[in-house]
Amino acid sequence: MDFRSLDRMGKSDESILDEPYRPFYYFFASKPVLVKQGNEYDRKVFRERPLLGVLLFDNVSSDARDHAANERTFLAWLKLSVSMAIVSVAIILSFHLKSKPSTLEKRFALPLGIIFWLSSVACLLSGLINYINTVSLYSQRQALVQTGWKTQTVFTIVSTSIVATCVLFLSTNAEK
Repeated sequence: MDFRSLDRMGKSDESILDEPYRPFYYFFASKPVLVKQGNEYDRKVFRERPLLGVLLFDNVSSDARDHAANERTFLAWLKLSVSMAIVSVAIILSFHLKSKPSTLEKRFALPLGIIFWLSSVACLLSGLINYINTVSLYSQRQALVQTGWKTQTVFTIVSTSIVATCVLFLSTNAEK
């Protein structure tokens, strides 16, 4: 967000580089990276110097909407990843449905926790890779807003593990 007064703002995107870039929330002393979008842009956006600089894209047509949708998708993957990590810790620490855990519950606690933790890492990596690839394609004006087979595979594995765990919980609870 640019907090300069309107009389100090220029007409072009490059004018933000004329003055020091000092937003109150930014702890690193790096300037923003202006990404010129075009089909001839052949560099990797996430490897531009400075590495911790903010990426600034031209707002042409529906770019702002597409970037916001891409960030929301990444945040949804991040939220799922954190939820799966919390469930994995809860399963490992106290996996029992009754007051005392049975031997079956004790035996399944660690493997189920590891499965959920690995699913959490897979969700985080899938979301991050999808985000980086889409932003890189935005810089070349070639982005397709759709999921690939890798994302679908991760989603299928995660949903299958959740359903299988629910079936396990129901069958364990039915053995009273």
